[in-house]
Amino acid sequence: MKKKEIKATWISSVLNLDWPSSASLKISNTEERIKKQQQELISILDDVVSLNMNAVILQVVPCSDALYRSERLPWSKYLTGTLGKNPGYDPLAFAVEQAHMRNIELHAWVNPYRIAMNDSDATREELDNASTDSPSSVFKTHPEWTGVANARFVLNPGIPDVQAWVVSIVEEIANNYCVDGIQFDDYFYYESKTSALNDDSTWLKYNNGFATKGDWRRNNTYALVKACQKVIKNSKPDIQFGISPAGVWRNKSDDPRGSETRAGLTNYDSAYADTRKWVTDGLIDYIAPQIYWTFALKVAQYEIITRWWADTVRNTGTALFIGMALYKVGIPSKTEPDWAVNGGVPEITRQLDLNDCLDEVSGCMLFRSGFLKEKQTKSVVNYIRERWEKPSDC
Repeated sequence: MKKKEIKATWISSVLNLDWPSSASLKISNTEERIKKQQQELISILDDVVSLNMNAVILQVVPCSDALYRSERLPWSKYLTGTLGKNPGYDPLAFAVEQAHMRNIELHAWVNPYRIAMNDSDATREELDNASTDSPSSVFKTHPEWTGVANARFVLNPGIPDVQAWVVSIVEEIANNYCVDGIQFDDYFYYESKTSALNDDSTWLKYNNGFATKGDWRRNNTYALVKACQKVIKNSKPDIQFGISPAGVWRNKSDDPRGSETRAGLTNYDSAYADTRKWVTDGLIDYIAPQIYWTFALKVAQYEIITRWWADTVRNTGTALFIGMALYKVGIPSKTEPDWAVNGGVPEITRQLDLNDCLDEVSGCMLFRSGFLKEKQTKSVVNYIRERWEKPSDC
């Protein structure tokens, strides 16, 4: 018998994608705005219940800001439209209360290193001149910790004080909120070909004998994950610590332990995140790889990657939840046409059937909650609702 199966959805706050809505930010009356945002969240949670799901992953630190009362971070601008402005209530406290009333787990989703979604002059101005209702942005208080990668302001993961600061954020959430889990997403070293993080001076200062910059970077992410696990377990051992990385650890062509894939970007080589080692060394309670591809995509097949992760977690004590691409359902695609065949139902059926029949898979997480209401996903959402009303055949 499998243990409890997680059936979850991510709730994105960044750019007001899922919650709170951008429309709520236009409400000038504080009480009315709060009421609107709370009603929106209740609606999402009620949808989760109607689909027989049992967990949500709520993004509470989207850009070195907070959807909760923090002594370290400014209030998120996605709550009021103004960075640092007090929203008049504690969204995370409200979300935990409402989720638990419905027997839904709530995992606090933290982006560890992102400061902003771009590096424009306007964003720089915003970060330097946030509302004084809450702490200033780390961009202003510690400019020496910051850099640019993928055309976004980010924290530099190679600086030990940055790692300690991220750990302190995780500790603050664990100490102050009755969350069921804390989850990191896949943004560790997040670069692009035209916008790489300039951390040569950091590498020279802190490399501590590592032969290559890549090995040093991977050690930085390993050290962060290990420290976060320790602080969570010291604070509240029952809180699950999880990570949702991109789907492919490494291609077999680069490492015999890797998967039979040809992914252009991998955790190990691009994000400098040795996600396999985090599992085998027992640093995390669960891993939720984002396997956002179809069975038929040759370079990264859903079945091949899912089975690889099942093999990887076997006998480790780390639970495996599969991140699934609800956002792709119903959208025509030349490279992945199966997302649109019969509303995407056959593809999602294949994926859920495989999940259910692998003992190591303990559930799934759908990206993201906003797509539970989109016209393009209606057939799949109806199918999921019916499927999850009855137990699995496996």
